[in-house]
Amino acid sequence: MRKALSFLFSLFLLSVLVFYAARLAPGDPLVSYYGERAEKMTPQEREWAEEKLGLNAPISMQYLRWLSRALQGNFGISYKYKTAVTEVIGGRAGNTLRLGGTTFALLAAGALGLGLVCAGLEGRFLDRLLCRVGTAISVIPEFWLSLVLILVFAVGLRWLPGSGAYCAGHRGDAADRFTHLILPVTAAVAGHLWYYAFLVRNRLLEEARREYVLLARAKGLGRWTVLGRHCLPNMLPSYLSILAVGVPHILGGTYVIETVFSYPGLGSLAYESARYQDYNLLMLLCLLSGAVVIFCNLLAQTVNEKIDPRIRETTAVSASRSEET
Repeated sequence: MRKALSFLFSLFLLSVLVFYAARLAPGDPLVSYYGERAEKMTPQEREWAEEKLGLNAPISMQYLRWLSRALQGNFGISYKYKTAVTEVIGGRAGNTLRLGGTTFALLAAGALGLGLVCAGLEGRFLDRLLCRVGTAISVIPEFWLSLVLILVFAVGLRWLPGSGAYCAGHRGDAADRFTHLILPVTAAVAGHLWYYAFLVRNRLLEEARREYVLLARAKGLGRWTVLGRHCLPNMLPSYLSILAVGVPHILGGTYVIETVFSYPGLGSLAYESARYQDYNLLMLLCLLSGAVVIFCNLLAQTVNEKIDPRIRETTAVSASRSEET
């Protein structure tokens, strides 16, 4: 119950911050709704248009109106697309789930395998090489790496498409969608892979220096056997909590990559809504992204409490003290 209340309160604060920041930022939302006609409007026409969109009231009153409708499931219409924001997001969410889900699965499996290899070959040539190459790649900005991939494989070699989610007329073609995912997924995975692989490597090496590992090695078990059968299962819970915390990190990278590749997902949609002052669309996108971030952090905290009894005891003590006060 405490975590649920924390989740709802965090979303409320996020909605207030985004609502006020969006409306206090420079820009004209009427341009998003009316296009070039907004620049030619008379003062009377502009006043009528603002009243139609509910933009003439004080910001606090606008927020209360939006909140009352949002609690009923009505998040308004998109100024740019002239339709309900839920429909606009529903048409793009599947693309982001494909890109983000594929990236997360490859990243989780790849980081685990790469970290295991580096831990098994600690101090050897391949381990040092992977550490240096991985560090070099991880510091490359994702947008720059995406542009390089487009330049080489889409423009130069023309092996893969450099934009979009599918070719015209091939929306239901799974093979075509797969080819459009290769470059964005490559950029997303390359930007995050070594960070998590390095964490796995260090956690495995910490486990490899514990007493039970020394006992297993003394009994004649090989290093790879000990790492795979004993160290890896013991560090998996902490790895899952790391991945839970990393979901917002991966989500942010996915949004950037969608914008660079003109991939029709929630990331490019968020960029458009912020650029064109599409307030209602921006609000719901920020709330959805914020809900994912907050939920993953609470999930990681819960996993850590299950793993480490000291955290659970500290939480219980703080809760009892708050009840006493």
